[in-house]
Amino acid sequence: MSRRSGSNSRALLGRLRDTMASEAKGQERLDTITHLIADSMGTEVCSIYLFRDADTLELCATEGLNRDAVHQTRMKLGEGLVGRVAKSNKIVNTADAPSAKGFRYMPETGEEIYSSFLGIPIQRLGESLGFWLCNQNWRVNLHPMKSTP
Repeated sequence: MSRRSGSNSRALLGRLRDTMASEAKGQERLDTITHLIADSMGTEVCSIYLFRDADTLELCATEGLNRDAVHQTRMKLGEGLVGRVAKSNKIVNTADAPSAKGFRYMPETGEEIYSSFLGIPIQRLGESLGFWLCNQNWRVNLHPMKSTP
């Protein structure tokens, strides 16, 4: 890891820690987190999906997708790439999401212009809480160490 990327990572972690420690309401925190991650990674989209119940994920915050889809878009565990990340509890990274096995188009989000997909699980003490994802409108693996067919 280069000195610059290490410094950027530490800066992002510090900003995320400050956000979590702030007195902001839950939704405001989630919105800030998606903005910070998208900005830090240089992606057009960062979204957070959280478990609504044991089998349902809900779009809870987004930077870059249609904000009207927040708290309206839901997917079942294992459904689409979103549900695949949650079910497998593993990173899903693809440069061509629409062609990836199991892809599900969600028109209300405005995601049709984005090709790249990176989904990373969110855990607390080993318990899966949901995941965050990033999208780009050009085909690129967003995490160079992980690639999923």
